[in-house]
Amino acid sequence: MQLSDIDSANNLVELFLKRADARGARPFLGAKRGGQWNTQSWAEVATQVCVLAENLRGLDLKPGDRVMLVSENRPEWCIADLAIMAAGCVTVPAYTTNTERDHLHILDNSGARAVIVSTEKLSAPLLTAMMRSGIATDVIAIDGIRQFQGGHIACHKWDDMVSGDAAAARAAVDARIAGIGRGDTACIIYTSGTGGAPRGVLQHHGAILCNVVGAAEVLEQDFGLDDDERFLSFLPLSHAYEHTGGQYLPIGCGAEIYYSEGLEKLASNIEEARPTIMVVVPRLFEVLRTRIMKQVEKQGKVPRYLMARALEIAGQPRRRLRDRPADFVIERLLRPKIRARFGGRIKAMVSGGAPLNPEVGNFFEAMGLVVLQGYGQTEAGPVISCNRPRAGIKMDTVGPPLKGVEVRIADDGEILVRGELVMHGYWQNPAETDKALQDGWLHTGDIGHIDDRGRIVITDRKKDMIVNDKGDNVAPQKVEGMLTLQPEIAQAMVSGDKRPYLVGLIVPDAEWMVEWCNNQGKKFDCKELQDLPEFRMALRAAVDRTNKDLSVVERVRQFAIADEPFSTDNEELTPSIKIRRHKIRERYGARLDALYKG
Repeated sequence: MQLSDIDSANNLVELFLKRADARGARPFLGAKRGGQWNTQSWAEVATQVCVLAENLRGLDLKPGDRVMLVSENRPEWCIADLAIMAAGCVTVPAYTTNTERDHLHILDNSGARAVIVSTEKLSAPLLTAMMRSGIATDVIAIDGIRQFQGGHIACHKWDDMVSGDAAAARAAVDARIAGIGRGDTACIIYTSGTGGAPRGVLQHHGAILCNVVGAAEVLEQDFGLDDDERFLSFLPLSHAYEHTGGQYLPIGCGAEIYYSEGLEKLASNIEEARPTIMVVVPRLFEVLRTRIMKQVEKQGKVPRYLMARALEIAGQPRRRLRDRPADFVIERLLRPKIRARFGGRIKAMVSGGAPLNPEVGNFFEAMGLVVLQGYGQTEAGPVISCNRPRAGIKMDTVGPPLKGVEVRIADDGEILVRGELVMHGYWQNPAETDKALQDGWLHTGDIGHIDDRGRIVITDRKKDMIVNDKGDNVAPQKVEGMLTLQPEIAQAMVSGDKRPYLVGLIVPDAEWMVEWCNNQGKKFDCKELQDLPEFRMALRAAVDRTNKDLSVVERVRQFAIADEPFSTDNEELTPSIKIRRHKIRERYGARLDALYKG
């Protein structure tokens, strides 16, 4: 697949149609329905994109109008996104976990004129928000929704909207997109709100295309791109990371996209879909690592020994001659079984969205799987850098900047970014735009440095940095990541700003709790367990093990136990699985403060 034309593409729709014309009847989008994987070809998808674009224009949508898209990952998401842009409009993706209040904020803030929604369930909070907002006048239902009295809102069926004169639609789209340039807005992606109300990031076509060509170059040069590349889409497409890395990168590479059925079926979906590339977040790696270790543990002494030796060998700075026989056995007996669980064709798994604990990355490397840690943010397309073998993969770095990306470190250690990938600003928010964009540089809010091989090393978020009462800086994400490597701990948040030491809020691992209760002959009741001294002692042991590998100022002296896991439902996790510190502090602040008394 020739990648040089990505650089010359004027917009994302032009790139897609060029790929569709070249690949024709070859499979493009795959989804599991009725227990079977079904695919649509590039040509079929291109027809639906063009026809839907013309029918959107028939709803009296004008160039630049915003269209909100609310759907789980599925082929129709990609078709709708491309069609909105092909109509000359701007996509406004929204998370499926959004509440009515969230939808109302986005509808009012973006001024969306129309909405595309996938299911009856997702339409419930959305329609209420639409009625309260009063701006959007049309809703397009992919799976159909029940009749409602919407007043000013007209409802349209998806099947009707993707039906029409294909040839005429294609000609109209070709003529229209000839006037769309790289600097024109493609989408408004709302940040997931770790620190407050989501802001709409103006991503232009060139920002995403810049990301695509940079990421495609990494894949081509370090792994080689074949004619049958396949991505498995799992992370929310409403997140910039998946939108660019899980949708437009495979389009640029001429690859297939298969859609996962969700977290519960992800493991089986990976084995069945047999992807070559996956875009994931660190939390997923942590979950998979725990599952693999438990499975190997149950298989007996030999598999346990092989895993221990694999981790030992991978931890060596250089491969020793005496390790070669053991590595040969591991490569024959252990690693093939691990790779088979990932479909057997994986070239690389790219981690982004949050820092990856180096120990987790080293584990997968020891198991014979390539993990590339990337770095970025929605305001930068979103990918700024990525580890790559030719630059030397070092798990405590996020690799060198992508092609076309300039990075420098400010005097206070903040990472600054410049290039076509940088957003044009926040939608209708000049004050925040002026803070983020200064003298042509994006101020990322991240602290870090560049090592001697040009790789970026992230220390922490500038705004998340804990400064204790002695003036010592502590990166909370590092400490939290190490805590969650313990089998007893599923999630953690540490606190200690302007305090003498760190304290932590811990969510115990559910499987471990059940096992502990069975071994101790105790009733499994989360609230009762919190008050059991022996239960707290077991968690204390896990914290103490972590503290052994931390500096004095990083150690967690006291901890409290959370009432329930952090989740999107209780608004303590963002949809991209980052903890929302301000929400957790609102709920548990008094409990954490009490740890400093006495």
